[in-house]
Amino acid sequence: MSGEASAPGASPRAPRPGTQKSSSSVTKKGDRGAKEKPATVLQPVGEEEPKNPEEYQCTGVLETDFAELCTRSGYTDFPKVVPRPRPHPAFVPSASMSEKPTLDDQRLSGSCSLNSLESKYVFFRPTIQVELEPEDKSVKEIYIRGWKVEERILGVFSKCLPPLSQLQAINLWKVGLTDKTLTTFIALLPLCTSTLRKVSLEGNPLPEQSYHKLMALDSTISHLSLRNNDIDDHGAQLLGQALSTLHSCNRTLVSLNLGFNHIGDAGAGYIADGLRLNRALLWLSLAHNRIKDQGALKLAEVLRPFELTHTEVVERRRLLLEKGSQERSRSPSSSRHGDSKAEREKNPLMGVSNAALAERSDRDRMPTAKTPRGLGKKKEKSGDGVKKEEKSGSGQSPTQGTPKKEDATKAGKGKVTVPEQKPSKGKGPKTGNKEKRSFLLESEQLVAEPSEVVSPLLEPVEHREGKVFMPGNKVLLHLNLIRNRITEVGLEGFLATVQHQAQFSKSKSAAKGPVGLLCLSLAKNCFSPQCPTYTMIQELMLPRDPVSKAKPREEETTASST
Repeated sequence: MSGEASAPGASPRAPRPGTQKSSSSVTKKGDRGAKEKPATVLQPVGEEEPKNPEEYQCTGVLETDFAELCTRSGYTDFPKVVPRPRPHPAFVPSASMSEKPTLDDQRLSGSCSLNSLESKYVFFRPTIQVELEPEDKSVKEIYIRGWKVEERILGVFSKCLPPLSQLQAINLWKVGLTDKTLTTFIALLPLCTSTLRKVSLEGNPLPEQSYHKLMALDSTISHLSLRNNDIDDHGAQLLGQALSTLHSCNRTLVSLNLGFNHIGDAGAGYIADGLRLNRALLWLSLAHNRIKDQGALKLAEVLRPFELTHTEVVERRRLLLEKGSQERSRSPSSSRHGDSKAEREKNPLMGVSNAALAERSDRDRMPTAKTPRGLGKKKEKSGDGVKKEEKSGSGQSPTQGTPKKEDATKAGKGKVTVPEQKPSKGKGPKTGNKEKRSFLLESEQLVAEPSEVVSPLLEPVEHREGKVFMPGNKVLLHLNLIRNRITEVGLEGFLATVQHQAQFSKSKSAAKGPVGLLCLSLAKNCFSPQCPTYTMIQELMLPRDPVSKAKPREEETTASST
């Protein structure tokens, strides 16, 4: 490579290889051949190619951008961008039976075309399949299946994917990612548009099982599928810690698919620990794993009132004290008048909040037999501020949009309502006021973020026999545990959970907020379908399941239309 590149530069050296190959060749022709060689062998000039992809400006058309960037990166053969194939209309069952021989004939013709040599090789050739928007034909989803995605291809993607303004999902299946290339892929995601919320990484076992990096605190992924990745209990532990810990919590992930892995009882326990303080995840699938009764009981325990550990109780007290200090520091800025009378009126209010906090801490320290009578009153007084935050916290989690922005605005609303109302009532809108509001919102976000992350610990608790109980995770709506190894022992735990959530939803039917599971899939485990516990669970879940509610409505509409 280097010898050929240097040959045209030195004219006396050029004839030497020519004379060795053919002595009869004229020196002029040898000079011509030496000059023509670098022109024909332009592929080795790939040493200069890394500069060219950076100079290229993407047009937003994935097909042309990907092809151009691949050629500039030195690829001669690379996958083509093609529309995702749809099922042939011949294979869709038609309601009209007037066409008698057409169905069989079309199937026969389809099989003949598939048996052709060209169609076979075209089907297995590496491609990038794209799902297009019907209106403007922009790329909506990307599917890559069955070919290895290397570091250089990820570099090409980092340039041609960000211009896709309507990209919503990236689906990777058996693409040979490693722990290193997964890190590169994760670094690529923030460069893409904000509409990208779904990532599917399936059939990609990793030695270090670093899938939890996709669920980092700064991640914007809402839907994550990690099926067929050989995730074991260690990988489940990392994923559970990514869901939530005592000091951090994922607030963007809405659905998580962990089906067809090797998660056992210990791994299910780690996932359950992640659900203790997570108030964002709505949909969880652990189907086709190795979960037995112990893991099932841990999952069921988190979905009903559970006891706080000692470290969680200590962290809750710290948050309550921190919240009281923030309220005290915020009270002078929220006052409308700076007179001495207003300051005097603030002092008793501050004293009330301190007394409420003291009462709470006393309750946590020594819950005696006499305290339950006064608990209701104390909770009503001291828990008002906490309940306001809970409503915002519980209402934020089910949304699939941009939870971080919504959380910040909701937190800002509770804190900046008084100064924002001032200019709107007294004075007209001014640009200076808008700038002040933006600065206030930014400053309030910085203060609100640490308390919001662990906001579930500020939920109203229940004291029983000297222990503190949280109401449990009522945000998770769908749990899939099909084809595990759960017996009737594990079913008892889920029966207690479903009974508690049913009573909770009845008592809170008029109020807004999460009410617990709407769909619980436990079929094809190690128990009989006629098991009384299983039938009771089904009877309790049937009126809660939105799919079962929708079917009778459809039947009524069809009956009324006919």
